[in-house]
Amino acid sequence: MDFEPSDEPVALKILIAGGFGVGKTTLVGSISEIRPLRTEEVLSDRGIGIDDVEGVEGKHTTTVAMDFGRITIREGLVVYLFGTPGQERFWFMWDELSYGALGAVVLADTRRLTDCFPSIDYFEQRGTPFIVAVNCFDGAERYEADEVRSALDLDEDVPVLLCDVRRRVSAKTVLVTLVEHSLKVLTAGQH
Repeated sequence: MDFEPSDEPVALKILIAGGFGVGKTTLVGSISEIRPLRTEEVLSDRGIGIDDVEGVEGKHTTTVAMDFGRITIREGLVVYLFGTPGQERFWFMWDELSYGALGAVVLADTRRLTDCFPSIDYFEQRGTPFIVAVNCFDGAERYEADEVRSALDLDEDVPVLLCDVRRRVSAKTVLVTLVEHSLKVLTAGQH
């Protein structure tokens, strides 16, 4: 798909999904050209017994609606990033956030790998192109991409890559991988 300059701007929508505390807000913030819109609230006593904070005990806030960022590729071509809430009690928002999305990044944390299953299931059931990006946290055990693919039982055509979403260049690689994969999936579906 080649984007030629025209009078009509082209906007691409990308979702950033994954479990609680995996780095969705950080990814949007590290790559957005604007100050991201964040809907974070302080974790409260209401989440006790509901929100599993094991492995992310130092996290004190949570996204309750979405994160929003923007990247201008060039005049007339803009990418909008929507970070989904990771806690189950906020999943009802995913349908609205995913409407019209080119594809999704499913962030994974090897310390809590099963937390990304709901996101993977969601995008597989809807036929939304997605990739898995393993956010390599300091102190977390490292695994090769193929080991993660096997643990998540992903199809061979779903890209899996290792990243550090705090680093802009790493976040950019994740997004480029998603766009390339999404375009491949969408063009294959047209034949």
